[in-house]
Amino acid sequence: MSKKLLFMTLALCVVMSCSINNENMEPNSINSKAIFLHHSTGKTLWRGGNTFVQKVKLKLGLTSKMEQWFKTYNRQQGTNYHIEERAFPAKEPYGWNNYPYDYYNIWVKNGHEEYYMNEPTLKTLTKEYGVIIFKHCFPVSKLKSDDENVDINSDERTIQNYKLQYEALHKEFQKYPDTKFLLWTPPALTERKSKEEWAVNMNEFYQWIKNEWDKPDDNVYLWDFRALETEGGLYLLDRYAEDPTDSHPNTDLAEKAYPSFCKKIVEVINK
Repeated sequence: MSKKLLFMTLALCVVMSCSINNENMEPNSINSKAIFLHHSTGKTLWRGGNTFVQKVKLKLGLTSKMEQWFKTYNRQQGTNYHIEERAFPAKEPYGWNNYPYDYYNIWVKNGHEEYYMNEPTLKTLTKEYGVIIFKHCFPVSKLKSDDENVDINSDERTIQNYKLQYEALHKEFQKYPDTKFLLWTPPALTERKSKEEWAVNMNEFYQWIKNEWDKPDDNVYLWDFRALETEGGLYLLDRYAEDPTDSHPNTDLAEKAYPSFCKKIVEVINK
């Protein structure tokens, strides 16, 4: 009888221990959940590279490198930070564009709706996630300058339009003070796929984002992907590109960048 009692006591302790651990690992609140909105450049970092194995694993729904990083972090730290990814906007019906105009169009111009062309606005996203991470793909760096045709509602890629759209986005973000917004700095093009004019214009916009648009003590944060891929220059370095004529990041850059990105997400969650 004593052995049975001892066994039951030990079993109860194990159950209680598991319950305590599970309780500690439960998300504290919406603040522990992040959504990563991206296209192909973001997918490369999400899976941790462009190798055949990494691509197959993602197609099979297996754990990506970023998901594994968070699993390891949660296990070591006793947290349960949760990150999801989503192609945004989707190819249909909105179209495969995620430039400043498109975020402005969906989140500001049509931000009074729950969804716009099947894409969630901030009214929807902020109810589910404490951190919203967004980025552009590298064609964002095909940037012109046009002082004579400035229009916040234009999808023409000019410095002037970008600035108006970014200012409107920042103002919109302030309507959701309990949500944190994390922006990738705009990805670069390789030198072969860029014009010098575009690169100079984007560098001007990039500096404006860092020095003027990003304000202290608010709910908007930056992760400086551009600095990693250019190492301070105007172009995506060839050694970090899939090819000198392909501005997607390669596996070397992904493996270098994704741990830094994950750490930044944790930093923002903990703000």
